[in-house]
Amino acid sequence: MITRADVDAAQARTAPYTRRTPLVAADPVGDGSLWIKGEYMQHCGVFKTRGAFNRQLAARERGELDPAVGIVAASGGNAGLANAFAAARLGVPATVFVPENAPTVKVDRLRSYGATVELSGTEYAEAYEAAQDRVARTGALFCHAYDQPDIVAGAGVIGVEILADLPDVDTIVVAVGGGGLYAGIDAAVAGTGIRIVAVEPVAIPTLHSALAAGEPVDVAVAGVAADSLGARRIGGHGWAAAEARRPTSVLVDDEAILAARRALWSEYRIPAETGAAAAYAALAAGAYVPGPAERVAVIACGANTDVATLAG
Repeated sequence: MITRADVDAAQARTAPYTRRTPLVAADPVGDGSLWIKGEYMQHCGVFKTRGAFNRQLAARERGELDPAVGIVAASGGNAGLANAFAAARLGVPATVFVPENAPTVKVDRLRSYGATVELSGTEYAEAYEAAQDRVARTGALFCHAYDQPDIVAGAGVIGVEILADLPDVDTIVVAVGGGGLYAGIDAAVAGTGIRIVAVEPVAIPTLHSALAAGEPVDVAVAGVAADSLGARRIGGHGWAAAEARRPTSVLVDDEAILAARRALWSEYRIPAETGAAAAYAALAAGAYVPGPAERVAVIACGANTDVATLAG
């Protein structure tokens, strides 16, 4: 399992390359108080930039990153953006495999970072298989979207920052797709007694289904958040974290996600993509109800969206 020491090492390694995002007070929810972690302000508009830099920098330290061959990633969009951005900053080539239905805004940005974009299949699992074939043929460094130790530890730095800004936080609310962000936050706060609320769309319940079955299981990939939370099953690190310290697992439907996205824009001018709005939706729709005086931090983790749709 990823440890707090891994997260602390990631923080030191990536600090020169990433932004320390703000934690801002928001309107109360129920009887509790609420803060929003503005990770949508990270480079590339997404939390995954932290893990991408940690993966590539750590691999370079270990002699695993060939600067002539570079990196390969598979992503519905955000992990590809993050890894392409990191590779460009580190001066190595990047090839990113994305599903054919990946949002145009994300594909265009990938190319703007200098990445070679390969379209493959209709969901993340198919892009992943194509990426693995390229890695086997070229020896490129594979950068997983969510399930490698360096990736998870990088994401965990968000939890360290929340603790620094709000030491008495009771609960952290996080969206779950493949579970990398959740596992990183879990490592950052392990042993503190802080509750983690793991939020998933009803249409893609990877962690929720695994908890019910007692093991990771495949789920269908559908719904409005499929482009960023569209993993077919919970990753190994996410599952290890859940087995060790069971989170509060809640589900939100597409209507609640879209309503939360509109609310984040109208009330805070946060341009959240649907996956990022899922965490806030758990609070706004009452899937998770804070107790009296409970101090809650919710992570707004990504903003790669078509801004023309925010008011719709």
